[in-house]
Amino acid sequence: MTAAEDQILTTVLDRWKSAVDAHEPQRVAENFTHDAIFQGLHPYTVGPGGVAEYYDSQPIGMTAAYRLLETRRLADDVVLGYLAVDFSFTDRPTKNVFLCVIVRRVGDDWLVAHYQVSQL
Repeated sequence: MTAAEDQILTTVLDRWKSAVDAHEPQRVAENFTHDAIFQGLHPYTVGPGGVAEYYDSQPIGMTAAYRLLETRRLADDVVLGYLAVDFSFTDRPTKNVFLCVIVRRVGDDWLVAHYQVSQL
């Protein structure tokens, strides 16, 4: 991991986390590219609309805590992150998952182009 890649991912993931924690699905979706492949724990979708629907279906009070495990610069404008995420709920045990994201520079910003959760 390098500081530059960590900073890129942290910036994007902190925005994502803030929107998830506030249960603002549209704001979550704003962190994704127009053609993002999104695989939560339900069937995959493509694009921000599916991301917003997925997070709208999540319970109020769900929060996310993440920890970067690995980062890789795949190209000048593409960074991969592999992380551990703990999704906490008000009425059930925390769900511990692993998340792989690929973020891509779009203009002056970085957005999620690929998001895939796995439970091991």
